[in-house]
Amino acid sequence: MGQKTNPIGNRLGIIRGWDSNWYGGNDYGDKIAEDYKIRKYIHARLSKASVSKIIIERTLKLVTVTITTARPGIIIGKGGQEVDKLKEELKKITDKEVQINIFEIKRPELDAYLVGTSIARQIESRISYRRAIKMAIAAAMRMNAEGIKVQISGRLNGAEMARSENFKEGRIPLSTFRADIDYSLAEAHTTYGRMGIKVWIMKGEVYGKRDLSPLVGMDKQKSKPSGSGAPRRDGNKPNARKRK
Repeated sequence: MGQKTNPIGNRLGIIRGWDSNWYGGNDYGDKIAEDYKIRKYIHARLSKASVSKIIIERTLKLVTVTITTARPGIIIGKGGQEVDKLKEELKKITDKEVQINIFEIKRPELDAYLVGTSIARQIESRISYRRAIKMAIAAAMRMNAEGIKVQISGRLNGAEMARSENFKEGRIPLSTFRADIDYSLAEAHTTYGRMGIKVWIMKGEVYGKRDLSPLVGMDKQKSKPSGSGAPRRDGNKPNARKRK
């Protein structure tokens, strides 16, 4: 069943951490719904900023939102004006103080969410799906991915009957829990209907113990805002992996 399971959920607690980190009491359902609203709002508002993972951490009086993006300048704005506006807007959703941390994704070609959304946007712009997928696969392999697989489903090229096509290069060992596999699902909205795009990217294997923090691979000290409250831009460094 490893072929059917979401590779991220299948590795939680093993080599992957959670994107929401807080204690859930009697208001557990309300917090889940609020996290969904926050993520949906940020992705809609910052649709041109190449936002990928959004990590939410909560304390009694503070909500910390960590945004990973390939284009941090758009989120921060001139002199930090845009991020201050976003902070005030999120305060209205949460009714609590909000702290925003921003991390730059140095290699967006290896981020499954950004790869999937990029393919979807190209298809919506009437670019051939085969060309868009092959370009994405070539870019990922150039960035030293060990493997990548893309599955697209729907009325391809406007065909009367929907079908699925798979494109793969390298290896994607879904049943190996130490395999660091990123996964995402994106949708392309065309005149023929919706197309589903699934992306798997194999980055390597993890040996030994691994920090399950949601910010694994990033410098946590630099993620803290400065005394003025301005967000920092930090690189998303690749995780160090030991090989036998």
